[in-house]
Amino acid sequence: MSSQFFGLNIAYSGLLAANANLNTTANNISNVQTEGYSRQAVDTQAAYPIRTFQRYGCAGAGVDTLSVERIRDGFYDQKYWNNNSKLGEYNMKSYYMRELEDYFYDSGTNGGFSSIYDKLMITALEEMMKDPGSSSAKSQFVGYAGQLTDYFNQIVGNLQNVQKDVNSEIKIKIDDINSISAEIATLNEQITTIEMGGQKANELRDRRDLLIDRLSEIVDVETEELPVYDTNDPTRETGAYRYIVKIAGGQPLVDAKEHNELTCVARADYEKVNMTDINGLYDVYWENGEKFNLANARLGGELRGLVEMRDGNNSEYFTGNVTATTVNGFTDSEGGLHDTVTVEVTADFLKDLNKSNLSDQGGIINLGNTEFYYDSWSYNVDIDLNGKATYSYTFVLSNEPELNPRHVTNDRVGKPAKIGDDIGYEGIPYYMAQLNEWVRTFAQKFNDILKQGNDNTGMIMFTGDKPVDDQQYFFPNQDATNTWRTDTLLRAYNSKVDATKQSTYGVNITVDVTDDSYYKLTAENFNILTAMVNDPTLLTNKFKAGDGVEQNDLLEALQDMTNEKDPLSFRGGTASGYLEGVLSDVALNASASNTGVKSYEAVQKAIGNTRLTVSGVDEDEEAVNLVKFQNAYNLSSKMISVFQEIYRRLILETGV
Repeated sequence: MSSQFFGLNIAYSGLLAANANLNTTANNISNVQTEGYSRQAVDTQAAYPIRTFQRYGCAGAGVDTLSVERIRDGFYDQKYWNNNSKLGEYNMKSYYMRELEDYFYDSGTNGGFSSIYDKLMITALEEMMKDPGSSSAKSQFVGYAGQLTDYFNQIVGNLQNVQKDVNSEIKIKIDDINSISAEIATLNEQITTIEMGGQKANELRDRRDLLIDRLSEIVDVETEELPVYDTNDPTRETGAYRYIVKIAGGQPLVDAKEHNELTCVARADYEKVNMTDINGLYDVYWENGEKFNLANARLGGELRGLVEMRDGNNSEYFTGNVTATTVNGFTDSEGGLHDTVTVEVTADFLKDLNKSNLSDQGGIINLGNTEFYYDSWSYNVDIDLNGKATYSYTFVLSNEPELNPRHVTNDRVGKPAKIGDDIGYEGIPYYMAQLNEWVRTFAQKFNDILKQGNDNTGMIMFTGDKPVDDQQYFFPNQDATNTWRTDTLLRAYNSKVDATKQSTYGVNITVDVTDDSYYKLTAENFNILTAMVNDPTLLTNKFKAGDGVEQNDLLEALQDMTNEKDPLSFRGGTASGYLEGVLSDVALNASASNTGVKSYEAVQKAIGNTRLTVSGVDEDEEAVNLVKFQNAYNLSSKMISVFQEIYRRLILETGV
């Protein structure tokens, strides 16, 4: 039989439950505007009944207040984090693509490419054709040509500034990841300490989830929470949990109270991937020295958007197959011996040095997943007796032991080779390569026409400034040297124009990275030959020296070059169509980024609202709860008052 005071205990348990619910409701209301706060609720259950040994069996023992739990759905959290990663990526791309749009924008009158190019190849050229011998007309033409080179120099400067900004922001994001991971590890330890005592660390868990929200914006995130079991009794849960955070496709960042840090290391000059890259681009490493792959397709978040803007090459990176290796097969000018490796290439953009963005300062080449440092390279074309061309690059590897501690071996033959990574986005390196290709193609064809003037004694106009002060490249004739365009190579083979390059098997043509080839010409060093600037009359207007001063057949050839595809084709169009091609790339990428931002913002809003319906605090709902729990508290209090009166009467008036 139950105690006479049993009812008082039941009423007291109800009072405790109602009081806990009121306190929890007050906490919810006070945090209604707190970012990341999850609505909390009291978890109660009926207390174990007491056997009365009467016919009715057991008597209810009231209510047990078990815990205060936060209301959260991990499914919606993961969906939110996945979408947040995409939104962060497109936000970065959208921001920087707007900058590129501003730089390339051309209204035709704002000093953009179209207006400058038209002044040179239409206005100034037509003026010179009217009076071919006029020194003032030639001076005007050279002046407009200088504006064209200045335009490309300026565009390159702007793109380099963007790449520098993106590179700096990558370091900021890496620092943010380290800061967040350290804080999550600290919270894990605090949560474990509290929850092993039987309480729920709701507020700390909210803070941790809020950090994951921020981390998911920076990089792709996965989380896992596993119960910790007693080592002495593997079936008993200790109440603690092991919380694991992984990023970029499953790479561990946080494991319980331990976290792995990332560090940024600036590339040395001889570690460049692209010749157009600025110095000091960051590679990222784990603290144990293992490289963090920034080209990982599952990188995600703002970090992926930044990496694709900084390194995006539209999948036009150096790749091929190793066909030969030699140990100490090259001797440098100081007598040092170097290993070499030859890589055959098949991609069209690697067959044309005008399109090449391969570093001229050395770099790292991956040979069958083994990295080697190279100092220089040469480009080779072999044309057999049937006119079939084979294209390859021979790399001279560094002989510095700290860079290459091992010799290259024959087992590398047949293995894939690559420099850089396949990043299928049109980022800064892609636009730089487009600028270089146009400049090289245009300058080469323009100069070749000029050099045919005055019985092949004409002087070139466009050149590039050497890194050495006040020195410029003086590019040789196209057909008479180791050129690289396929059609020219075949003409060289068929006509046997260069007997020194012939052999019993056909024609071999080699361009070394140190040669003054048009590969050396870039949009950054694009300039007018100093002699031409000082004396514009050196600009010839006729092919034959004996023709009259009014002859302008060479000028007509220049006009044809800019108006027709055959003399000069850039991306299948005319030279003047350059801007249309590049602007269409910029516009399409900017539009895609903006569309991505809008789409993922809409999805984020939808998921966020769904998540709020589960874990958010609704003021109206809490107001209803407040009245409900107040009534429960009042009723429990009334029950205690009733039992108090019963016990007073029982004790004082019955003499029990």
